[in-house]
Amino acid sequence: MALDIGDARIGVASSDPHGILATPVETVRVGPGDLDRIVSLVAELDAFEIVIGLPRSLSGGEGPAAVKIRETAALLAAKLPGSPVQGTNSGEGIGVRLVDERFTTVTAERMLRERGKKGSKRRAVVDQAAAVVILQHALDFERETGDPPGRPL
Repeated sequence: MALDIGDARIGVASSDPHGILATPVETVRVGPGDLDRIVSLVAELDAFEIVIGLPRSLSGGEGPAAVKIRETAALLAAKLPGSPVQGTNSGEGIGVRLVDERFTTVTAERMLRERGKKGSKRRAVVDQAAAVVILQHALDFERETGDPPGRPL
């Protein structure tokens, strides 16, 4: 499962059981209950790992947006089954990894524009599309290298 966390919305994507193809799931509004909804989706989708897009500058540095994403990722990880905070860390918890998301929203916007999505319709799904791009890149990277994408939280 992948998340594209923004200030107003969180795009969610998942893959098929074989980890070949990423698909959009839903857009979650940021606010009360948002992380609880993500935890519910993890259970519904039987996800065993979450990749979260980490915004970096073109030089690879991290700014205030990356700090906010790291904080949100830590809060989410603490709510997941098997987390040390839950007191059930048996080594079988849900993995959370941060992956470079440079250009994912730009790529998602371009794809949606090319498919004829206009204005408000595009804005409604761009976060899901960005999550798809994040997840597909992560799946492709792991398939090509044998290494998991990004860095563990």
